[in-house]
Amino acid sequence: MHTTRLLPAFVALTLGAVSGCGEKEDGPGPAAQESAPPLLPVTVDRILAADSSPGEWLAHGRTFDEQRFSPLARINADNVGQLGLAWFLDLDYERGVEATPLVADGVMYTTGSWSVVYAIDAATGELLWQYDPEVPREKLQHLCCDAVNRGVALWGDKVYVGTLDGYLVALDRDTGEVAWRTATIEPGETYAITGAPRVVKGKVLIGNSGSEFGVRGYVTAYDADTGAQAWRFYTVPGNPAEPFESPAMEMAAETWQGGDWWTAGGGGTVWDSMAYDPALDLLYIGVGNGAPYSRKVRSPDGGDNLFLSSIVALRPDTGEYAWHYQTTPGDAWDFTATQHMILADIEFDGAMRQVLMQAPKNGFFYVLDRATGELISAENFVEVNWAEGIDKETGRPILAADAFYEEGPRLTIPGPAGAHNWQPMTYSPVTGLVYIPAQQLPHVYGDDPEYEFTPGFWNTGLEWALSAAPEDPEELQASGAMVNGKLIAWNPATRSADWTVERSLPWGGGLLSTAGNLVFQGMPTGEFLAYRADTGEQLWSFDAQTGVVAAPVTYAIDGEQFVAVAVGWGSIIALIGGEAIASLDMRNRSRVLVFKLGGTAELPLVVNPPEPPPDLPDMEITPELAARGKLVYYDRCNMCHGDGAISGRLQPDLRRSSRAVHERWDAIVLDGERKSLGMPGFAAAITPEDSRAIHAYVVSRARVLEARGRESVPSQD
Repeated sequence: MHTTRLLPAFVALTLGAVSGCGEKEDGPGPAAQESAPPLLPVTVDRILAADSSPGEWLAHGRTFDEQRFSPLARINADNVGQLGLAWFLDLDYERGVEATPLVADGVMYTTGSWSVVYAIDAATGELLWQYDPEVPREKLQHLCCDAVNRGVALWGDKVYVGTLDGYLVALDRDTGEVAWRTATIEPGETYAITGAPRVVKGKVLIGNSGSEFGVRGYVTAYDADTGAQAWRFYTVPGNPAEPFESPAMEMAAETWQGGDWWTAGGGGTVWDSMAYDPALDLLYIGVGNGAPYSRKVRSPDGGDNLFLSSIVALRPDTGEYAWHYQTTPGDAWDFTATQHMILADIEFDGAMRQVLMQAPKNGFFYVLDRATGELISAENFVEVNWAEGIDKETGRPILAADAFYEEGPRLTIPGPAGAHNWQPMTYSPVTGLVYIPAQQLPHVYGDDPEYEFTPGFWNTGLEWALSAAPEDPEELQASGAMVNGKLIAWNPATRSADWTVERSLPWGGGLLSTAGNLVFQGMPTGEFLAYRADTGEQLWSFDAQTGVVAAPVTYAIDGEQFVAVAVGWGSIIALIGGEAIASLDMRNRSRVLVFKLGGTAELPLVVNPPEPPPDLPDMEITPELAARGKLVYYDRCNMCHGDGAISGRLQPDLRRSSRAVHERWDAIVLDGERKSLGMPGFAAAITPEDSRAIHAYVVSRARVLEARGRESVPSQD
């Protein structure tokens, strides 16, 4: 049953749904009550005229060009130190929050985890309605990176959301009631939707995720009024023995050489970024990685494997292919090109160019002519060692020796998390800079000698244990020096960074730039920060009490400017865990935080409860059994339960499992006894012997934790 809940103002206030507002006891003031305008249709003209109405945020990137720049400047570099919390709203579920809120006609529309949609009075924080699609919790099995959702789209009188279990839902903007609901995947398929829809020319566009689980990527357009499918563009070819869906797929099939890639889907999911140029009437989509990752398995005779890791331009009326640019031919590293794309007009060599800019996972910053796909420039914005550069004539990477790790394991920078992941960049036409949430996360790539395709489970073809964090403390510290994060102000005209903020941890949040000479960014460490856009000087910070990775927005009501960000510890950084992440002791507190000059609201004080000590079973463990368990653990468990079985505080820490969990181990791991909690059964992917080996590895890690705890207790002598 899918639920919509309407909350009148007096109910919301009575239940404390609005928290921290100065006027909470008496309700919102008269100005706030009178400021709510009628809900007007969101149209193409309204989005195109966004700069004439800068107080709203009508689309995912504010405008079709996805620049995420606001002309608002009441909050600026001179007064941002006076920024305070105006209101906050607690959300329902304790999973990661990645959404960009939209604001139209005084109402904020956003999503939390599990694809739940919220409509909120943007001036006061009053919850107006919410819609819960009630995604089955066992869907976690088909999510690489948490039960997240990156937001909604607005068009006409409707709100559109893609759900984790593959539905596209249209809601009435005024009430939250379901207008229509369309399945974008077939029953039983292992796709999921985490990205925000876009609406172009009356068509709702949505892709999906799931390459790692064995799927074939595509993007689909649906009629915004009825939900009827208008067109579908596949991003990789299917079985060549069957007719191709389009000339583009026939062309792409020539670049897949050898093997039977279609049995594992091929990958190429369109799981995040899109942009639209109304003048050229071109829709741009970013295409993801191959499935499996290893090209030796996927396409053993080589080939570019179009359209993996590519930017593809389509005709939005029909989905017809226009052009493509492949950032990583023959991708074997999970170097997706699904990262944020920005459209702008910039002067290069004395001439104005219509460009598309992207900083994908592979570490190079690309500037393309957005009419033709011609490469204008490509320079690495972080350290890379898989390629020596980009050939300016061909647009292809100049590969380093053994880049494809075919001769054995290879330490590669960046790794699958990328030099830049889904967190949106921003471009300021005032400074001429693109601000990138960048990072360095190396990875040891190596083929899995035991790989066999297993439908519905991770199918990368890699041996993940090769990149396990060292268990020796000194080696761990040394390897940690290779991991970092950065906020880079990249100048596309000079092809270099104007300034950089260095950080000790990766996974910085999405970005917002404003005409007030400001750049806003959250951090997984719980800080929400403001910087001078021209110099990178930090001007302001706020303790969000939880991880912040979503991109902020800004809007205005009755002449007062607000800055909003959705927060909540989660995402892949919390799942992969490990010593460094566990040491943050970060917990989820999913909220929307909204700030204004002179805001006086306060978050409640919190104290993190201590983690339970290990409750060890009496179990005989041989080194050989634990070693086997480690291999299987990294193949099947690591991405949810953490590096070295060290939780990032989002999933249960297996080292601290209760005696009851140890006693029910096979029932949980093999039979899916806790699938309603998001833990499916793995009997189709591992054997009972594998389960016992994983158990032995986890208990061995728990014994290390217990011994460390004993050593930390002061002597009583």
